Amino acid sequence: MSEAKFPTVAVLGAGTMGAGIAQVCAQAGSSVVLQDVTDEFVQRGLARIRDFLQKGVDKGKTTVEQRDAVLSRITTTTDRAGAARGAQLVIEAVPEQLALKNGIFRELAAVVAPDCVLASNTSSLSLAKVFAGVAGPARCIGMHFFNPVPLMALLELVRTDATSAPVIDAVTAYGRQLGKEPILVKDSPGFASSRLGVCLGLEAIRMLESGVASAEDIDKAMVLGYGHPMGPLKLTDLVGLDVRLAIADYLAQELDHPGFRAPELMRRMVAEGKLGKKSGQGFYRW
Repeated sequence: MSEAKFPTVAVLGAGTMGAGIAQVCAQAGSSVVLQDVTDEFVQRGLARIRDFLQKGVDKGKTTVEQRDAVLSRITTTTDRAGAARGAQLVIEAVPEQLALKNGIFRELAAVVAPDCVLASNTSSLSLAKVFAGVAGPARCIGMHFFNPVPLMALLELVRTDATSAPVIDAVTAYGRQLGKEPILVKDSPGFASSRLGVCLGLEAIRMLESGVASAEDIDKAMVLGYGHPMGPLKLTDLVGLDVRLAIADYLAQELDHPGFRAPELMRRMVAEGKLGKKSGQGFYRW
């Protein structure tokens, strides 16, 4: 294994995305510090990584030695500043709340080394706002991973007006080391992936709402007709209807485009707790 571009990486947030990011960074040879606000959250994230790696062992795709080597590179903590101190790359994967993300980066900018790269995994928020007032804006960049992180090939890199070329080059190279195919987009609402994906998902919900076809047949149209690996309604279930609703509302406000106005069916389902896979029911039963 070649030496990791970033020998030490701090991942802030041990949820589904954070745990996946920590796993792929450890697989690439980095020492990873996985942090969250409680030890319960951290241990839950670590359990996700163990379970994923064990499934690989059970299927013969991962050796026991490889599993143990990845796990040995991951340490955990609830100390955010302690996690970031000494890292060459900090990747934030906390909930999609602008004030929370901005506060974290303002806090950490005073703790990390001047050349430490600060990256946000936000899927749609303005990075100019996420990094507003953060010291050293040239080192700030978006690293938008996709769920499930260990399996999805795409890594959407988002540059702000201030992001330096050396940072873009270093993060692009590291993305390839993670086994990803990076794309580079400029900081704009929804970037490339969320803007297209959410718009398609909302239109699929409108079609279901108006009785054009069943959820299964709408999804089958995109899978069999357009080669999508998963239909837009099943994907919305996987992401979470509440998550996609928040993104839709944000994009509708930022872009002033009718295509991002959330259908009433979506709002009603979220109000009823039908959030998709994580609640056991969305457009499908899980």
